[in-house]
Amino acid sequence: MVSLLLASTEDSASINMMSELINLGSWDSPREFDHGQVTRHSTCDVEILLIDGLHIWADGVDEQHSSLTGSEIDEVLVLSRHVSASGTPALTLHAIGVPGEFPHGEKARSGGITGTAVPPSTRFGELFRNMCRIAKEANLENEYDLTLEATHHGPVLQAPTLYLEIGSSAEQWEDVRAARVWSEAIALCLGMSEFSSKKDWNGRGSVMIGLGGGHYAPRHKAVITESNVWVGHILANYAIVFEEQVDNTSTPGGPWAHSVRTAVESTRIAFPGGDIFAHLDRKSFKGWQRSALTGLLSELGVPVLRGKQICPP
Repeated sequence: MVSLLLASTEDSASINMMSELINLGSWDSPREFDHGQVTRHSTCDVEILLIDGLHIWADGVDEQHSSLTGSEIDEVLVLSRHVSASGTPALTLHAIGVPGEFPHGEKARSGGITGTAVPPSTRFGELFRNMCRIAKEANLENEYDLTLEATHHGPVLQAPTLYLEIGSSAEQWEDVRAARVWSEAIALCLGMSEFSSKKDWNGRGSVMIGLGGGHYAPRHKAVITESNVWVGHILANYAIVFEEQVDNTSTPGGPWAHSVRTAVESTRIAFPGGDIFAHLDRKSFKGWQRSALTGLLSELGVPVLRGKQICPP
């Protein structure tokens, strides 16, 4: 089973991150295939695929890669630039999909199919914590926001996937120091480093889904930072849309339930056998919304835990 690192010639941050990975050494010579250039690691089950188009439109590239190369894909880690309205320099990562957009079943504005989510790579928490540690050791903590994001955008893939990003302008996209942080974190988590901390999912463990809050999920980020929990999908409030409740007895309408179900099901696919639980950004919901969420989660067999129950004292 191969970890596929997906890079794009149209993304300068992606090329920067790929170059730093190659600089770590132990790669075979690149080979050209119909879907792009493939570089295989000489000792680990890791491959880099360099494509010409932007990643968010590369629907099915994991299955295409398997068909053309014979490699069975375990996960996809996408090397990408990050863009934000604020322009804040950031090192960030997130799962993909657009479970909260509707009507369902249509092509979304930024890739993906509305109402769906791609399973997240099981390395979400591990990559985030290693990235933060390495960035701090490189003294980048005061130059970059070390963060994570809620699930958003495409492409549509079958393999568990994460986006690993540098933002938010050309200055940061081409910053070798930022790319080196991600290359070292990837090498550690995929067993490519002599100091490897590779931690594969073995079917046992607690897996957190984050519900509520803003796009950068500060309350969920705090819990993930302070614990060793495995991490699934994180849904911001914009992906959990309620219609106003008519009375206190009826289940509120809106696509919120579909979005939550999709996130739970997708996370379960990524973590078979895992003990899935939810962490709510409680202050971001009204009381009746929290009640509706906890009721649905109970129906799905997903307990709700508070931060103090997750993080060690």
